Amino acid sequence: MADPSSYRPRPGQIPDSPGVYRFRDEHRRVIYVGKAKSLRQRLANYFQDLASLHPRTRTMVTTAASVEWTVVSTEVEALQLEYSWIKEYDPRFNVKYRDDKSYPYLAVTMNEEFPRVQVMRGHKKKGVRYFGPYGHAWAIRDTVDLLLRVFPVRTCSAGVFKNAARTGRPCLLGYIGKCSAPCVGRVSADEHRELAEDFSDFMAGRTGTYLRRLEKQMMEAAEEMEYERAARLRDDIEALKKAMEKSAVVLADATDADLIAVAEDELEAAVQIFHVRGGRVRGQRGWVTDKVEEITTGALVEHALQQLYGEETGDSVPKEVLVPALPDPVGPVQEWLTGRRGSNVSLRIPQRGDKKALMETVQRNALQTLALHKTKRASDLTTRSRALEEIAEALDLDSAPLRIECFDISHLQGDDVVASMVVFEDGLQRKSEYRRFQIKGFEGQDDVRSMHEVITRRFRRYLAEKEKTGEWVEDGHQDGLAGEPVNGLKDDDGRPKKFAYPPQLLVVDGGQPQVAAARKALDELGIDDIAVCGLAKRLEEVWLPAEDDPVVLPRTSEGLYLLQRVRDEAHRFAITYQRAKRAKRFRSSPLDDVPGLGETRKQALLKHFGSLKKLRSATIDQICEVPGIGRKTAETIAVALAQAAPAAPAVNTATGEIMEEEPDTMGSGGEPVTAGTPDERRGQET
Repeated sequence: MADPSSYRPRPGQIPDSPGVYRFRDEHRRVIYVGKAKSLRQRLANYFQDLASLHPRTRTMVTTAASVEWTVVSTEVEALQLEYSWIKEYDPRFNVKYRDDKSYPYLAVTMNEEFPRVQVMRGHKKKGVRYFGPYGHAWAIRDTVDLLLRVFPVRTCSAGVFKNAARTGRPCLLGYIGKCSAPCVGRVSADEHRELAEDFSDFMAGRTGTYLRRLEKQMMEAAEEMEYERAARLRDDIEALKKAMEKSAVVLADATDADLIAVAEDELEAAVQIFHVRGGRVRGQRGWVTDKVEEITTGALVEHALQQLYGEETGDSVPKEVLVPALPDPVGPVQEWLTGRRGSNVSLRIPQRGDKKALMETVQRNALQTLALHKTKRASDLTTRSRALEEIAEALDLDSAPLRIECFDISHLQGDDVVASMVVFEDGLQRKSEYRRFQIKGFEGQDDVRSMHEVITRRFRRYLAEKEKTGEWVEDGHQDGLAGEPVNGLKDDDGRPKKFAYPPQLLVVDGGQPQVAAARKALDELGIDDIAVCGLAKRLEEVWLPAEDDPVVLPRTSEGLYLLQRVRDEAHRFAITYQRAKRAKRFRSSPLDDVPGLGETRKQALLKHFGSLKKLRSATIDQICEVPGIGRKTAETIAVALAQAAPAAPAVNTATGEIMEEEPDTMGSGGEPVTAGTPDERRGQET
């Protein structure tokens, strides 16, 4: 492992201008490529205290043995050079989108004497018109099969074409009318090229012209009593309409645009792209990537644009690209896209109308792609087993932790403090055993004290039930899971005891202080056979009791991925409960009785004073300082709060606010929780 200070350039050596830099390892292999508006400022960020760096960045700078840079004149040139170097060197530390397949295109080889319609993948060739990409090759073949009766362009390979020309006999498609058979001279090269151009124009969205032309020819044939020809034209029209139905109109006619949506969490991001040509969705593709660095949505969009258009030129780059967030800065990226197309490209966020509605559809597809990716990863037995083994090895456990419990604290600026307990068995959620806790008796944002109380309450109940039912049977498990005991640990109604099962691993959401509090609570109860660790959000480090340094698992580790899933689920469960409590408390607030005081001004009052307790003790003049609150309204508020003096049984001792009674039990939950995406963190909720 190299010391970054050993190869750090002197500050005066690095130019303060745009450029692209490369980190190389001891074998001179390029391991990271980046661009910067100011090379001096950007590179200085890598040579700071290692503890303050992102784990992935820390690994990169300690793996590298040298850094070099190339100065360019503009940020656009930096963007182009960065893309070229990433393609050339394939650096291991750069963000890469994992595309699980090569997307097929419908191609018309206009660069040949007799153009051919075919499915093509991979690198695009000059002189070939491409349509797509499509999700599946069979979708292209279905469309082509419908269109060949109207535009009988050749689809055969070069070998088949030469053999037919040599023998003077066309292939089967030539006999059934789905190929104009230029191989045997039924049509000339110019006539066949005109068919290929008509086919391409139809695929490009110019459909109305051909439909009107065919309808006119059908009517003329009927008037001339050429009914067989009219019937054939009728069938051609139906075939074209059926082909058009496969790509419904979503935007105004002749609109060419690509819509890019991003769904992300702390670990991964899914990118979904819809290609709209001629107002119709012509293709769709998607990528998934690990978020190996602290990266914004705008930066993810920029990387997606590089991968999407890095090899494209001309009409392959649409006039309009709609994104969920703009790269920072947006100017160089937009200028780069304009250079790829050869004319102006609009890069923007849709705000209203059909384009915003379509973007919401693309966003839903991205969310589903990310959820499906995670489901596949979590449901794989081999992957789960490897994750548990990695955790056991990293934490020096005797065996894989088949039952993991995770605890999280949630509050709003110290009010409505609650906690959650989620359970994973064999790497899967056990929602029937989730529990939630109310934390009362002290004020403030004391997560450490709250964690100590929750752990104490949970395992005090475990010890009480263990003493009541006898010693825990170590081998009393079924199907290899810490699920159902053999006997003795059930209520009278046959249901399992709420806290009868101890975990092999206890995880807390937090760093060293929270871990120390959890270990102390277990020690005070005399429990020494349960492992404890914490997962800190900022750097995704695993902390152990009495250890000064954290355990850093690789970002690609399945063990880290499982711990993060457990931690995120505990956070989701805690914050959902905390919001529900807060909503119920606000519904019973004495401010509801003040005439003319709406939700906006109530929220302004609570935001200004922090809590009803402080608002109740404020003077009328202090209440008047809140925007939108006049003196008459302030006097009414003061009277309403005075009349609603709290009675002892119905007061939240932490905030002084009136609230409905709730039992101070180990947790009123226990019922299964419906699946859902993790809640967004809002305000100061933790």
